[in-house]
Amino acid sequence: MNLPSPKVNIQTNPMNMEYHNDILSTIGQTPLVRLNSVTSGLEPLVLAKVEYFNPGGSVKDRIGWPIIEDAERDGRLRTGGTIVEATSGNTGVGLAIAAAIKGYRCIFVMPDKMSQEKILLLRAYGARVVVTPTAVEPDDPRSYYSVARRLVEETPNSILANQYYNPVNPQAHYDTTGPEIWTQTAGRITHMVVGMGTGGTITGVARYLKEMNPATCIVGVDPIGSILYELHRSGEYTTAEGYKVEGIGEDFLPGTTDLSVIDEIVQVNDRESLLMTRRLVREEGIFSGGSGGAAVAGAVKYIQQHALGPDAVVVVVLPDSGSRYLSKVFNDDWMRENGFLDQVWSDIRAGDIQSKKDSGHIYTARVTDLLRDVVTLMKEYNVSQLPVVNRDDRLIGLVSEIDLLNHMLHADHVHKADETIEGMINTDVPVVGPNARLETLMSLFKDKAAVVIVNTNDRVEGILTKIDILDYLSSQIR
Repeated sequence: MNLPSPKVNIQTNPMNMEYHNDILSTIGQTPLVRLNSVTSGLEPLVLAKVEYFNPGGSVKDRIGWPIIEDAERDGRLRTGGTIVEATSGNTGVGLAIAAAIKGYRCIFVMPDKMSQEKILLLRAYGARVVVTPTAVEPDDPRSYYSVARRLVEETPNSILANQYYNPVNPQAHYDTTGPEIWTQTAGRITHMVVGMGTGGTITGVARYLKEMNPATCIVGVDPIGSILYELHRSGEYTTAEGYKVEGIGEDFLPGTTDLSVIDEIVQVNDRESLLMTRRLVREEGIFSGGSGGAAVAGAVKYIQQHALGPDAVVVVVLPDSGSRYLSKVFNDDWMRENGFLDQVWSDIRAGDIQSKKDSGHIYTARVTDLLRDVVTLMKEYNVSQLPVVNRDDRLIGLVSEIDLLNHMLHADHVHKADETIEGMINTDVPVVGPNARLETLMSLFKDKAAVVIVNTNDRVEGILTKIDILDYLSSQIR
């Protein structure tokens, strides 16, 4: 199936004006933006495909007009018709944009966990919105899939856009998103990371990229509570459970999802997804929605688990804009009520805490430093761990008192005067940028004793422990 593209035709005239024929021709060609702060300490080049640059603010703009034109071509949709769809919001907007140009009516059915902003946005496009309960099975007559099908049966001259089973969905991404990514990376992409909902984006992009280079690794991201991770891993269907991230995860396998083109699926939880969403806007200036935060959290987890090196080029799709989640992920009260914020110090950053430490000097070690010299340095300056850097002052890892002690007490080891710390370095070190929020630090301290602060060039700017945070917070009490 080859879908027609909207005519990207910028008009010119003797007055040297440039303009698009209509809003549809502005869809696509969204930018790749390098991630810096939230990927500090990771070696690969990590690029975000920022889909909120589409006119409707999401990746789903890409499938709206092709679905409608496909229905027009085979006669299912006629003049004055109605488009019905079960949507988490973004597909509805993509359909509504094309419907506004073509003169169709829209009815959208949404589960009640979706943000109020999405409902209001669809109504702004003139659509009728029907809200249904989330906590029901897909075949329950109250589910948003079932209600959408019933509305089509009751509405003359209407179609179900059917994004979960419509082959136009993945085909649109095969025709547009995949080629864009391949061209923008000059064919150097090694890993593609995409959150999975209908599966249209990951399926279409994967098919294209693997045609261009079969070695391209396709990584799906699935929220805990969805069935897709286990279905891909073992082939077993599990019982879906509730989760807060919108737009990704499923309680069934959509027909538009081709699991065979996906190499691995990474699971993420609500907390890490939503906290990463907040980090993206506050540290990178990228105002993405929760599914984008989930995709980046999944990408970081995958890179760390597989120890990807500097030759890897990782592209992460950020599906939509944070403007649709102002009442949720960007609302501190909602985040606290749902247990995603442990404290009220929401504006404190890693750099703030580091700057308040007694000593402004940062002590580091090198791989070639002698063990006895490192012990002397720790004792002299009363520090329990030191960042280890290479010749370019870039972070390699961390050496701590316990690492040195365990080494010294090892029964089978013969100690020498010229022994270096090379074999005692822990490379599994959490790394953040100076703009990392306190909520991020606290999530890292659940598993680690120290966090290293690095700049965008991976050069060490500080090291924080729990006592540093405690000392900083106590100093703020008036």
